[in-house]
Amino acid sequence: MIKTRILQGKKVAEAIKSDTSEKIRELKKSGLIPGLAAILVGENPASKVYVGSKTRTCQELEMHSKTFELSSETTTEELLQVIDQLNNTDEIDGILVQLPLPDHIDEKTVLQSVRPDKDVDGFHPENVGKLCSGEIGLAPCTPLGIIDLLKREDIPIKGAETVVVGRSNIVGKPIALLLLHNHATVTLCHSRTRDLAAVCRRADILVAAIGRPAFITREFIKEGAVIIDVGINRIETVEEGIRLFGEQSERIERIKKRGSTLVGDVHPQDPLGVASAVTPVPGGVGLLTIAQLMKNTVNACLMRRTPKTTN
Repeated sequence: MIKTRILQGKKVAEAIKSDTSEKIRELKKSGLIPGLAAILVGENPASKVYVGSKTRTCQELEMHSKTFELSSETTTEELLQVIDQLNNTDEIDGILVQLPLPDHIDEKTVLQSVRPDKDVDGFHPENVGKLCSGEIGLAPCTPLGIIDLLKREDIPIKGAETVVVGRSNIVGKPIALLLLHNHATVTLCHSRTRDLAAVCRRADILVAAIGRPAFITREFIKEGAVIIDVGINRIETVEEGIRLFGEQSERIERIKKRGSTLVGDVHPQDPLGVASAVTPVPGGVGLLTIAQLMKNTVNACLMRRTPKTTN
């Protein structure tokens, strides 16, 4: 039986923030303070928590930050006015529009209205094009964090057989491209992939980003593979908790006390003893996203306000 290493996201996130803090100190010597603006529309509790975490991390790193909390009745036109204001505010280097947006707002138009050089989420078509062609630009935070995790944990990417399950624009497609740019052999899977388990069993590195709780089970995992679990799914019943974690797990008590607990797209027990390494949920990839957002904001400042600087 293989001893499975648990890849703790906190350690890598702290390393990313430490490197970013050093860049901020250097920028301050030139009189520059990187700035991030976050826009929250509506009352989504998870989004509020996430935006709050971003604000606190900005404060921790001594970055300039602004948060705009708009009502759920905000129109597309009103939101575009806020973005236009921030596009033309020099001390703001990164603009983040927290998703999901209310259904009546034109998400595509909103995301494309953010200036590409301030698009720290990497969603603008110009940045997507740069990612596809391998140019320096701003790419989505979670995929960048995954690459950083693999490198800092000395997991070889070059020549590795990698499988990504999920083809979203936020995670699946960009992580596939980043792996490709790092010389991996990449297969991008989705709901219509034939014999998905067999395809996944080829993977030296398996990235699960399908948005289905505990979907990836033992039959999907090659012995010795590295499993990167991007999923964040909430389960709310004790019965489901027992099925996934066992009767004695502290997760069962969490469901009883808080009404829910989190599980990834990978079954929490099945990789143990089979995979060589796995990211936990919570405590894995999720912690990397905010750290990488700070790094993206600093890089945006470097590229936008010190044009000759490359990263």
